[in-house]
Amino acid sequence: MAVRIYTDESVPVAIAAGLRRRGVDAFSALEADNLGLTDEAQLAFAARERAVIFTHDADFLRLAHDWSRRKRTH
Repeated sequence: MAVRIYTDESVPVAIAAGLRRRGVDAFSALEADNLGLTDEAQLAFAARERAVIFTHDADFLRLAHDWSRRKRTH
């Protein structure tokens, strides 16, 4: 199963572009027109798109824990 990667706005757009050049299915928040969304909305979008979220935002650790506690998958 191939991994799909969604980079949020804390990650430079060039990362998604570089991954694509290497054959990885990757796209950015900019390309998805998702700039300015909350962390919760970014994670929900990635989950709907069946993509792994790639972020440098430390707040996602708390958010991922909260989702897990509430039995939400991501």
